[in-house]
Amino acid sequence: MSESVAGPRSPEKQPELKRVMGPGLLLLFVVGDILGTGVYALVGDVAGEVGGAAWLPFLVAFAIATVTAFSYLELVTKYPQAAGAALYAHKAFGIHFITFLVAFVVMCSGITSAATASRAFAANFFEGAGIDASKLGVVVLALLFMAALAAVNYRGVGESVRLNVVLTIVEITGLVVVVLVGLWAFTGGADVDFSRITAFETGEDKNTFLAVTAATSLAFFAMVGFEDSVNMAEETKDPVNTFPKILLSGLSIAGVVYVLISIVAVALVPVGRLEESDTPLVEVVRAGAPGLPIDAILPFMTMFAVSNTALINMLMASRLIYGMARQHVLPPVLGTVHPTRRSPWVAILFTTLIAFGLIIYVSTFASSNAIAVLGGTTSLLLLAVFAVVNVAVLALRRDVREAGGHFKTPTALPVIGFLASLFLVTPLSGRPAQQYIVAATLVAIGVVLFFVTQLINRQLGIRDGHITDPTRLGSGTD
Repeated sequence: MSESVAGPRSPEKQPELKRVMGPGLLLLFVVGDILGTGVYALVGDVAGEVGGAAWLPFLVAFAIATVTAFSYLELVTKYPQAAGAALYAHKAFGIHFITFLVAFVVMCSGITSAATASRAFAANFFEGAGIDASKLGVVVLALLFMAALAAVNYRGVGESVRLNVVLTIVEITGLVVVVLVGLWAFTGGADVDFSRITAFETGEDKNTFLAVTAATSLAFFAMVGFEDSVNMAEETKDPVNTFPKILLSGLSIAGVVYVLISIVAVALVPVGRLEESDTPLVEVVRAGAPGLPIDAILPFMTMFAVSNTALINMLMASRLIYGMARQHVLPPVLGTVHPTRRSPWVAILFTTLIAFGLIIYVSTFASSNAIAVLGGTTSLLLLAVFAVVNVAVLALRRDVREAGGHFKTPTALPVIGFLASLFLVTPLSGRPAQQYIVAATLVAIGVVLFFVTQLINRQLGIRDGHITDPTRLGSGTD
């Protein structure tokens, strides 16, 4: 493969990453990455699409995520390096523009996910503070929250496994509280309506199948995050043997939690009230334990949980932009590192401005819940990436490694994963048009920047500017 700059680069011996993650830490990382904004913010919107049977879309989303996880398992044990989907697309297809698109789409999904979390953060703050906030107030606080994340990111805060453990415990504790409140209500004679659990309320414009697929495309946002764990492959002890059982265990735990939460939610709270609320789990706690002060605590636990989601995603997005700039596929200014903080400050500013634009646009023009539009856009972007990964795992079967040296998924699973992911990407799934508008705008920004960079490279005398080493994407120094 040709060099990205004139002349060959002199080889540099880089130290390997320290393998510090054993099975326990990896499991907490996977579970913590999946549990978060999705379940805290979108249960009501999923119920609004399909009715009381809100557990079904979560179950279907879990099944599709698990099928795709098998593809990730084959690839991460075959190529135990950081960079994830971009690396797999690069090895499978060798087309630099496709590698760039995959990396940029993953970056965009991080920004839309963080924007979703910012809206949830603002809504829970006002709920916990007992303030009846206006729409403008929620937007302003969401923007301030994103600015605070940018400041933390600028200071050079790296991803810490120990911090992730703490935040994961908080996330799980909040969800355990909701489940325990549900059990308390079920056995304590509270106003519980189990008939809602099997009721489909799809509206006049959708049949049951379309309602379930539309709800699944939204619920899928709650199941993403597991793919981030493949970027930890170089820091995991014995990744070939550890990843399969831990990744599948983490997904299973999250799937069970989501199904339980959705059953408790619709049994205790009418679907209409769940859908209207930006803090649906607070409504559940209030209905299940009206005499206890838990509902005053849960909004702040939710804020802590979604802050974790947002910070991790904005760290990832800024580092990906930095990495692509350093690889000469985005304008070089985006690769600028602050001389004293040693953080990619221009990339941080760029990703934060995109997040600002998303929050303002969706809050102003979205005809439905802004959180649902942002969360649905995140799942749309990642489902497109998952479709590519499921094709890549089959294309890379030609790269034969030592027998028994890596996990191998049954061939039927990537095919099923590709078809399911592709279907949920298309309008046939009942996905709202606004999600396509947001996603297309983000991708268009990336494409324009890509070709602008080609012109800049020609002016600077850089030949064949492209991603030569996807493992260097997002390798910024904190």
